[in-house]
Amino acid sequence: MTQHREVAIIGSGPAGYTAALYAARANLKPLVIEGMQPGGQLTITSDVENYPGYPEGVLGPKMMADFRTQAERFGAEIAIGLVTEVDFSKRPFVLTTEFDTVHAEAVIISTGASAKLLGLEKERELMSTGGGVSACATCDGAFFPGKELVVVGGGDTALEEANYLTRYAKKVTLFHRREVFRASKIMLERARRNPKIEFRVPAEVEDILTGPNGKIRALLARNPLTHESEEFATDGLFVAIGHEPNSKIFRGKVDMDETGYILVHDGSRTSVEGVFAAGDVCDKRYRQAVTAAGMGCMAAIDAERWLESRR
Repeated sequence: MTQHREVAIIGSGPAGYTAALYAARANLKPLVIEGMQPGGQLTITSDVENYPGYPEGVLGPKMMADFRTQAERFGAEIAIGLVTEVDFSKRPFVLTTEFDTVHAEAVIISTGASAKLLGLEKERELMSTGGGVSACATCDGAFFPGKELVVVGGGDTALEEANYLTRYAKKVTLFHRREVFRASKIMLERARRNPKIEFRVPAEVEDILTGPNGKIRALLARNPLTHESEEFATDGLFVAIGHEPNSKIFRGKVDMDETGYILVHDGSRTSVEGVFAAGDVCDKRYRQAVTAAGMGCMAAIDAERWLESRR
């Protein structure tokens, strides 16, 4: 089946649903193709306390359900499925999904990014249940006042996360599998000067151990040189080994940086006229729900004005 749309939005989450809300209120009748993780990363997040409008906090899946419902109220159509191929070489643009083909006059890419994880059995479960595992210090650091935490990673992101967490934590231990850090010298020195940060190198996390309450109580830490393992007590684990933008199907179709983040200019415009991007797929700096939502708003307004200029 082939259908034609004024605006098609690839991906959901705060950016996609906000873009849909604004496009729908502009009578553009947008189609949102949700992707493999409807609602984005927030659907595997427990409490969200830093989004305006939820003074008591909200569960991530509940917030995304609210976003979706509001977009649908104004006429946005939500389609289950995954875009497997795009053709931006002609207009209307062609999006191929598992179930049909969509021709769109304008496209908004909001496929997000995925945090790189350690691949441990309990990792995702503890992230989604508030069990003490996180990939975002800005999002979850305030949940650990006076606690002892572990940050895993060796780049600038890991050191920034560790420094940030010392605002709340009693102690932060940085695990890195090598003795040499990839981080910049200035970030490494800043962390070394912080009295709340301790270094444990080389060290790898072999397993996550939980207590009777289902929350993290310790890590099974392994020295990769001696191959010895021991328990390391902690109240929380922050994984900071990087993020990967969900942009593979757009390679060669729009300009990206060397790590795969889509490049935007003049708001949300990509290198292809009529194709816009919003949220974590083009934002490697902030990666917050509120900034993603703002970028979704920008993309919808940019798309609306671009379409109007062509009439």
